[in-house]
Parts: sequence; structure tokens; C-alpha cells
Amino acid sequence: MPKADGDDSVIDAAIIVAAQKVEHYEIAGYGSVRTFAQLLGQNKSAELLQQTLDEESEANELLNKLAEDIVNPEALTESEMASASSDR
Repeated sequence: MPKADGDDSVIDAAIIVAAQKVEHYEIAGYGSVRTFAQLLGQNKSAELLQQTLDEESEANELLNKLAEDIVNPEALTESEMASASSDR
């Protein structure tokens, strides 16, 4: 398997960014469709779409927490270490 260039944590941060882009796209889609279902009086459909929207929002929050608490600080540290070693 080919190895991606870059520090592992920086690559992890980029993967989280890509995953969050997908989550935001899904949140926008489900939110819009849920609103149309409500306007059309399709209450059961709107409820199911809201459940899905809640699940997507939870996934996005987990990605945020993972990025902010673990991956981004590690990526920053790796980048700083790489920069310091290249300055020598």
C-alpha cells in the first residue's frame, strides 16, 4: 500500500476535514428535506428525517471533539517539530 506524504497527525487532520465536509453536506440535505416534509404535512417522514439529522449532527460533534482535543494539537506539534528540525 502506498504511503501518503506527510506526518500521520496532519494526514489524520485532513481526513477529519474531509469527513466533516461530508457531514455538513448531509446535514444540509436532511435539514432541507425535513423542512419540506413538514411543509407538506408528512409528519412521520419529518420525524424520521429529524432522527437522521440528529445522528449526523452527533457524528459531526464527535469529529469536532476528536479534531480539537486530539488530532489538531498532535498535528501542530508534529508540524512544529518538523519545522524546528528543518531550521537546523
